[in-house]
Amino acid sequence: MVVFLANRANLQSKRLHDRICNRLDGVLDNVRRRRAEPREAGPYRVVGELNPRQFLDDDAYPVTTARVEIGFQLQTDEPYEYYWFNWVEPERSLLVGWHQDDTHDDLGPVHLQVNDGATAVVHQRARFIDTHPLDVVERRLDAFPGFVLAVEWEQGRPVGLDSAAT
Repeated sequence: MVVFLANRANLQSKRLHDRICNRLDGVLDNVRRRRAEPREAGPYRVVGELNPRQFLDDDAYPVTTARVEIGFQLQTDEPYEYYWFNWVEPERSLLVGWHQDDTHDDLGPVHLQVNDGATAVVHQRARFIDTHPLDVVERRLDAFPGFVLAVEWEQGRPVGLDSAAT
């Protein structure tokens, strides 16, 4: 595990997202920083592609392409950053991600979300990690396999999460 002792108060958004790109280069393919789209919060996203069969160490996984999208919003009304950390499979319209934002206050500061296309099928409370954003990237990236493999499917559509696995 890598420990980051940097002063979070001095983080700059573009530099942080560039550092995330550097961290993911070699783990993901075609890693790039892009400006957030108008519907997305925060100024930037880091996007990288991967082969789920290799990443999840599962030769039977039903798709061979996915992407990871990560974005941080550093200036918030809260004493912590907002972030969006998503696994996206366009072929199956699946999104699995952690969102630390102000959209589901009843679940606490961070929640895990599973989407079938644009429709959320699960929102569940997730562990709050109050550390440097690069440490959050490490921890969430390491946790993806367990959560992606815990998605429950019915008739080819994501319907929930296996609570025993998560």
